[in-house]
Amino acid sequence: QVQLVESGGGLVQAGGSLRLSCAASGRTTFSRYAMAWFRQAPGEEREFVAGINWSGRSTYYLDSVKDRFTISRDNAKKTVYLQMNSLKPEDTAVYSCAVGRTQYGAVSRANDEYDYWGQGTQVTVSS
Repeated sequence: QVQLVESGGGLVQAGGSLRLSCAASGRTTFSRYAMAWFRQAPGEEREFVAGINWSGRSTYYLDSVKDRFTISRDNAKKTVYLQMNSLKPEDTAVYSCAVGRTQYGAVSRANDEYDYWGQGTQVTVSS
């Protein structure tokens, strides 16, 4: 069993920055799994935002957040981060982190390729 706890969300003005953290516990092999951030705005489907492979050497992004968001991981701390810069009102959503299903698996943009999810943290960007 894996527990994921996100933090770092909040209210920020457009153009501002936030850094989200996702701390994992309960799995000693955290470093073997891809991690991802998803978001869900009211009335919208959950969408992939960013993903990072097990080693941290490969990252993937939603087109609309490229060059603004950066995903990273610290395997020793079992934590994955999402640095969000130049935030826009359309980035407003609940952001959740997730753990990939298979050891050393590739990053996927599909929800069903992740089997543990955090409770989410609210990010609100005001105009």
